[in-house]
Amino acid sequence: MEDKNSVFDGRLKSKEMRKKGLKDRIYKILIFLIIIGLWQYLAMKINVPLLLPTPRATALALFNSVTDTEVLINLFITMQRVMKGFLVALFVGVPLGYIMGLSQTAEKMLGGIIDSVRQIPIMAWVPLTIIWLGIGDGPTIFMIALSGIFPIILNTIEGVKNISKDYYNGAKSMGAGPFSIFINIIIPASLPNVLTGARIAVGTGWMSVI
Repeated sequence: MEDKNSVFDGRLKSKEMRKKGLKDRIYKILIFLIIIGLWQYLAMKINVPLLLPTPRATALALFNSVTDTEVLINLFITMQRVMKGFLVALFVGVPLGYIMGLSQTAEKMLGGIIDSVRQIPIMAWVPLTIIWLGIGDGPTIFMIALSGIFPIILNTIEGVKNISKDYYNGAKSMGAGPFSIFINIIIPASLPNVLTGARIAVGTGWMSVI
């Protein structure tokens, strides 16, 4: 009897989840249609294509851009720059985040410097990067890496500090050493925060493309 009830409850929950998912999709479609309708109305009201083109004109321009070979080549070059800058931020930011998260001394030594540097507007680095790295991919990759390294560091630190002490105590009681604790506890437990920082870094990297 209990098995039948559990199966029935599972089917009921699955059905409710499907209904909820369908409602969410309907709401998203309605919001999209409302935005398109408002966009079309304002474009016709203003009647200045340079200021606010219609959705149809925008869609045609997007299609022409997507099918333009030169645009696709430039997009590929931009994606390469973003990926290179992101990887630099990842390979530098994650180790620094773990070091600062595990060591209070390192956090005190580096925390002030990192907090000071990350307050500088990203565009203020443009003249210096051109002087240091010249014209080319160097300044762009540096700007992307610089904008992405801070969310990675901060989220990694937060992930390390949020690990429950029970995990450490349980591992130590079974004879685990520092390296084993780092590999089997710290990295898996902090990985969601690291991925969150990486996701933010990709977004800020795209905004830093110049």
